[in-house]
Amino acid sequence: MEWNPETLQTLSQCFLQSLSPSPEPRRRAESFLADAADKPNYGLVVLRLVAEASVDEHIRHAAAVNFKNHLKARWAPAPPNPRTTGVAAAAPTLPPIADSEKEQIKGLIVGLMLCCGPKIQSQLSEALVVIGKHDFPKAWPALLPELVSNLSNATDYASINGILGTANSIFKKFRYQFKTNDLLLDLKYCLDGFAEPLLQVFLRTAVQIDSIGASELPEYFEDHMKEWMNEFLKYLGGVYPALEQSGGDGLMVVDELRSAVCENITLYMEKNEEEFQGYLKDFVPVVCTLLVGASASSSRERLVITAIKFLTTVSTSVHHTLFASNEVLQQFCQNIVIPNVRVRDEDEELFDMNYVEFIRRDIEGSDLDTRRRIACELLKGIATHYREQVTNMVGLQINNKLASFAMNPAVNWKDKDCAIYLVVSLATKKAGGSSVSTDLVDVESFFGSVIVPELKSRDVNGFPMLKAGSLKFFTMFRTQLSKQVAIQLLPDVVRFIAAESNVVHSYAASCIEKLLLVKEEGGRPRYTSSDVAPFLEMLMNNLFNAFKFPESEENPYVMKCIMRVLGVAEISAEVARPCVNGLAFILNEVCKNPKNPIFNHYLFEAVACLVRRACEREISLLRTFEESLFPVIQIILTNDVTEFWPYAFQLLAQLVELCRPPINPTYMQVFQLLLVPDSWKRSANTPALVRLLQAYLKKVPHELNREGRLSQVLGIFNTLVSSPSTEDLGFYVLNTVVENLGYDVISPYVGHIWSALFTRLQTHRTVKFAKSLVIYMSLFLVKHGSAALVDSINAIQPNLLVTILEQFWIPNLKLIAGAVESKLTSVASIRLLCESPDLLNPSASVLWGKMLDSTLTLVSRPEEDRVEEEPEMPDIGENVSYTATFVHLHNAGKKDEDPVKEIKNVKEFLVTSLAKLASLSPGKYPSIINQSLEQANQEALLQLCGMYSCTIV
Repeated sequence: MEWNPETLQTLSQCFLQSLSPSPEPRRRAESFLADAADKPNYGLVVLRLVAEASVDEHIRHAAAVNFKNHLKARWAPAPPNPRTTGVAAAAPTLPPIADSEKEQIKGLIVGLMLCCGPKIQSQLSEALVVIGKHDFPKAWPALLPELVSNLSNATDYASINGILGTANSIFKKFRYQFKTNDLLLDLKYCLDGFAEPLLQVFLRTAVQIDSIGASELPEYFEDHMKEWMNEFLKYLGGVYPALEQSGGDGLMVVDELRSAVCENITLYMEKNEEEFQGYLKDFVPVVCTLLVGASASSSRERLVITAIKFLTTVSTSVHHTLFASNEVLQQFCQNIVIPNVRVRDEDEELFDMNYVEFIRRDIEGSDLDTRRRIACELLKGIATHYREQVTNMVGLQINNKLASFAMNPAVNWKDKDCAIYLVVSLATKKAGGSSVSTDLVDVESFFGSVIVPELKSRDVNGFPMLKAGSLKFFTMFRTQLSKQVAIQLLPDVVRFIAAESNVVHSYAASCIEKLLLVKEEGGRPRYTSSDVAPFLEMLMNNLFNAFKFPESEENPYVMKCIMRVLGVAEISAEVARPCVNGLAFILNEVCKNPKNPIFNHYLFEAVACLVRRACEREISLLRTFEESLFPVIQIILTNDVTEFWPYAFQLLAQLVELCRPPINPTYMQVFQLLLVPDSWKRSANTPALVRLLQAYLKKVPHELNREGRLSQVLGIFNTLVSSPSTEDLGFYVLNTVVENLGYDVISPYVGHIWSALFTRLQTHRTVKFAKSLVIYMSLFLVKHGSAALVDSINAIQPNLLVTILEQFWIPNLKLIAGAVESKLTSVASIRLLCESPDLLNPSASVLWGKMLDSTLTLVSRPEEDRVEEEPEMPDIGENVSYTATFVHLHNAGKKDEDPVKEIKNVKEFLVTSLAKLASLSPGKYPSIINQSLEQANQEALLQLCGMYSCTIV
């Protein structure tokens, strides 16, 4: 790709369209950019566009984001992992950026980053970190001298901060990587070049930014620690009237400085406690004093958070005795914790104006860096060593706040909210579960006296923050509250789903959803359909009506609750019809512009759950579902709503499996689409397409006899099985063909199937493929007989079966996992042992013994003792973004069926079959068993013979 005015115009237009709220131009732009990214010099051209000051800043920012992501994917793309499975593996490996282009990018990016505005600078900083992660310092020796030169020549603070921010981005890796000789050499190189200029900048200015956090304190910093700490103390304790009383941003500038100091001394505490401990007695009182003043102000967020983090770090260290006195604890509780836990105007504004962000901070565990949460973390830290004192003091504060509320509820409602928040936030989660406990209050008593009055309030819209806090308490302590108490309050919680506050109706929906997940001891659900039935109609009405509130049109908490309720309640026709109509309406709406992947997933899960539960009870409802869902599925497929294709195919598979003859013609139209190769080009669709194909093969196997369709299906199998990333999907297709079609239908193709499998085995042999092959051969045997298996394999090459058994079947048999798969392969192996002439031939006695030994290992030992966990399991969560990816629908899943269900007990089948075989040739098999079986397997066989009264003679 060349840089010229036409390219500038084209890319600018594309990046502008990529920001469009309309899906069609946005998709076109994204598609163009994805294709352009494969061209040489694409990254360099985009970087030059970012540098064009004449281009609109929104376009340049979009280009900077694209540039950063381009580097993440292509600067040093990871090689394909043959052990990786699923969608992540199916994604093609992207071509890397050429070395010549990399050098040009490295030559431009630092200078460009320093002259850009903050938004673009942030993106280029992340891009620089990507390069530095792989190239710095060895493959980018010019970077550090360039930064030092810029730092030495900079005269304005904006440039200095930009340079230091860049250095901070690069040096951050030294905080987190494991200490190695190479890492320490790289660190020394950085310190030799940068430590002296950094100290000079620090000493001649009042600006402090993040220093280099290292694996251990470098010698240079240790030698000059006194200079650093004296300056740090001066900045924390100093007063700057000209700035702080200026009325502008002066106080914010000073607080930024103090916050950075707090971050650094926290880092010293965490990593270099021994060297830093001599300064603690000076820093702790200064930080405490600073905090008391800052906590009273609502605008000093970052300073409060960083200062509390420092004190929390100290409280959990060996220096916790600095907080041992009751006076210090009392000061912390009254002057630091309570002011920061109490609701501020900013909290109310966030509650009203941005409910998504409020909930994200409040109940989704992402609020560690908010004042309310971090203040409670400080209490938890102190309680590590002073639990009784903290419990007593906080308990007293809770009682005082509740007494204040009782005196004037309308005015002092924030005191009650503060009390509830303290109990909830200081609760301790029990290991291995979702239940929590607290020493602050008696949960049932507190719930009855404090929470129940709020839940019983007839005004669902009054004091919404109190209602939300009460619902959160109910949700948090749901396992400790008795079923009788909870059931009585459930209708009240249902009422709150009709509250106007987005947070309140979200919390009410979340409360019900999580209550329905509670289990009794032994795993039995605490709440059943009979518990939900009395208020089911009101519950469903309120849930669907909640989508009509502004900003809740795609509320994921409400949709998740719908999904959970449909999974528990009895789904009659009276419930099913309005539900499917409501869900179909929402599907139609989100198809216009899919933008909320979590909501959309729960939406499709709710549809799948409704179909499954309703049809379990009344199959005639299937027609109703078809009438409502077919038009939506048609919109998804014809309008190319690619984000929803995997979901649509899974829903279709579910409907196909449920339908009864005669088959709706619409299904057969989709079947034709399924056989077109273009449908399989998108890797994200492949698992769902295989799931749908399996449903068709099982429901209408006779359709494969028409118009060469079986050849088309086997072509799909051949394509899938040829790639390590989709080989398991190929076997799913093949297994379904073998399971549902007669041998007379598939026999003309069997030779081609074996050739494809054995060729793949020779060219790319993996344990996963070998195990899948053993499972397929086992299924072939139990469906079509051992003779058909033996003869068809040996037709490829004489005595090929013996080679396959020796090299693949026997070694991998004991590695088979899964109850159905283990039973299937065990039965098939037993039948080969007792039926196959190739194994029963006297010359094959050693092979027969090995086969029995492996079969006994599979039958007699637990799976965890046989199968080693495969390493290098990918974390797919790191690579997921909102593109068309496959996400499994739990409620539309295919049920595992036992292909050998006529055999109830595999162990009994083994010994009875062996006894019968041995009776035909007395004396032959005991000697083979003694020579071939491991001692543990000989003992297991003897035990099984005694258990089922069988003798091998």
